[in-house]
Amino acid sequence: MKRVALVIGNASYPEKPLDNPCNDAQDVASVLRQFGFLVLERKDATNADMGRALRDFREELYNADLGLFFFAGHGLQIDGKNYLLATDTCANDELDVEYSSMSLDKVIDSMEKSGTSTNLVVLDACRINPWEKRWHRSTGTAGLAPVYVPRGTLIAFATSPGQTAADGKGKRNGEYTSALLQHIGTPDCTIEAMFKRVRNTLSIATDGKQISWEHTSLASEFYFNRSVGSRIDVYSTTALKDALLEYDASKPSHDVIRGLKVTNWPVQARAMAKLKPEFITQCNKNNLFIVGRNIYQAACGSEHTAGRFIGDFAGKTSGVPEDKKKALLDGMLFEVFFDGSGKLRRDFKDGCFSSLFSLQQFESNTPSFEFIAECLLPHAQRFHALPGKNVEVAVDVVLEFRDDSKHPHVARICIASGNVLRPEDEEDEDEIEEPQRFKKRSIDHFEARISTELMIPLHLLSFTYSGAKKPSTLYSPRYWTVRK
Repeated sequence: MKRVALVIGNASYPEKPLDNPCNDAQDVASVLRQFGFLVLERKDATNADMGRALRDFREELYNADLGLFFFAGHGLQIDGKNYLLATDTCANDELDVEYSSMSLDKVIDSMEKSGTSTNLVVLDACRINPWEKRWHRSTGTAGLAPVYVPRGTLIAFATSPGQTAADGKGKRNGEYTSALLQHIGTPDCTIEAMFKRVRNTLSIATDGKQISWEHTSLASEFYFNRSVGSRIDVYSTTALKDALLEYDASKPSHDVIRGLKVTNWPVQARAMAKLKPEFITQCNKNNLFIVGRNIYQAACGSEHTAGRFIGDFAGKTSGVPEDKKKALLDGMLFEVFFDGSGKLRRDFKDGCFSSLFSLQQFESNTPSFEFIAECLLPHAQRFHALPGKNVEVAVDVVLEFRDDSKHPHVARICIASGNVLRPEDEEDEDEIEEPQRFKKRSIDHFEARISTELMIPLHLLSFTYSGAKKPSTLYSPRYWTVRK
């Protein structure tokens, strides 16, 4: 499913600036990217900027399944129609506003005609009209007006029709966006239920003075964040969240799992010795998935029998039915990226990444790598290329000689013409501009390290070196990484 979002935050109004909208836009855009959205982000946009952004948004929507529009800034209604103000909107009178701001109707119409099945509009823009006193008449009603909602659309307002929303004075975000950010990532929560939580949090934060409001004609359920357990139905919840496993002494596979979980090499080796083809064949796929997770975990802990099992996976599972082999390998791959609660790891378990992902070269293992790619799809923004996909990636390494060294230093590492080399610690002032500390590495060690950080196996990477011919040894930045 392709998800596209246009996120706009306008704060720097010449007469009546606001504190939060740019932060609101930045934080909402960041969260949406985590949920797999392609995000077009604009801050302090002029009317022309907003028009171009809407056109770009419309083009992306034509081959998308879902569109989302978010706006934070000044918004007001004139004669029952809503307008979202640009930073250069002329507010001398109502007519000037109409012709120098973005009509909400235009946004909704653009999304409706794009053909997307689901459209979401979120507006933190119902603030008091600060220009009304200079106009010859009152606009009649504060805040924003109710709007027509086409089928398959949800429109969320920061407050009820005719009411106004407060800017978050002294805070990073406005009150409404702050509540939204608290709840938008709730796993397996429908969008309607999520906005109810937003409404409750907002009401408490404003002592009941601000009540958010939604108008919906959605025809199907939508979730921002589906947990892996709700998306993947091949294995049980206990298999995907193996921290919930209750040991059953009557099941031989549970005895193996218990042995592998013990951080003692001899105990782990005895458990691995039981994993003969005939034993594996007798186990059910959910237990084999958990066994696979723990084989990989033991291998990362330097238990050599587990490491050899991965390296000779085809031999160790010879004669095992394909669905049982798949369950073992699925579990190993899952353990790399997901913790015992089924949540994506902050730091991936990459100790045996190279040997495990070398198995992707064999066609018989393709279903397992398709499985892990499906699991990781909502988290695609964490990767330069989605693990499990059989896609080759070109890496350009720019070298330069420094300090009369015999071996070149790595200056840049580029993918798709962009430098992906960054400090591991973004707050390290010594390393913020360019690498300062280097480590001498063999070319094989360097390329293997890049492969692991990218989570792309070596057989899918092609390295090109510029600035010097491909060396046998080089200096690479010690505290820099190519991880996203």
